[in-house]
Amino acid sequence: MSHANRTADQRRADADLWIITIVSVLFLGFYMAVQSWFVKYSRDFNIPVLYRVLAGAVFQFGLAGLGITIVMAKNRESFAGHGLVRARIGQSLFLSSLCFIPTFLFLHFMHRIDGWLPFQSVWVTKEVICKGFPVNAVGVLIIWTAWGFFEGFNYVVISDIINRRYPTKCRWLNWGAIICAILCILIHGLVGVTPEDIIEMLATMALIYGMLIIREQTQNAWGVIFVFTFLWNAM
Repeated sequence: MSHANRTADQRRADADLWIITIVSVLFLGFYMAVQSWFVKYSRDFNIPVLYRVLAGAVFQFGLAGLGITIVMAKNRESFAGHGLVRARIGQSLFLSSLCFIPTFLFLHFMHRIDGWLPFQSVWVTKEVICKGFPVNAVGVLIIWTAWGFFEGFNYVVISDIINRRYPTKCRWLNWGAIICAILCILIHGLVGVTPEDIIEMLATMALIYGMLIIREQTQNAWGVIFVFTFLWNAM
């Protein structure tokens, strides 16, 4: 579609996607430049754990959170406008959880499940939990904000913007859900040629695509954040 034929909302969506892309790429480049320092910093137990948690959360938020926050502030959009509402929350939580079944089955049969603990995939979670109050409470809140709330909500907002840019009347041809599923696979390096790699890739696509379709149908995004908090990062 040429620039002249795009609506004002589509042109704004283009600008929003560029902002998110540029911010994420800049933070990724910054992280790659200081990665060796950060690894040493995060593993230095002489440094208070909250400092290390906060440093990791800043990088995580920069990659998956800062871009959408800038866009929402620019457009004066509310969290409710992207589905963080109470209406149909139960339906959103339940149906989104069902989307995790293929991933759960894959992890189970591949013997990759090492118990259940929210955010155990975050390197510092267990250390934070072992600390006394209020350090553990503050640390868990920071972890949830960066790796639970914003990691999940980032997909929701990006999907909404893509769907504004490329609207479709077909219920299942949701470009936002499709592109976000592909992005998730690329970001997490889930591309491979072995049968195991392909199954994992398909399970991940079903999870992201399914959750975002449910968010679209229920107009409630809490299910996505629930999955990232209690399932995706917990197994």
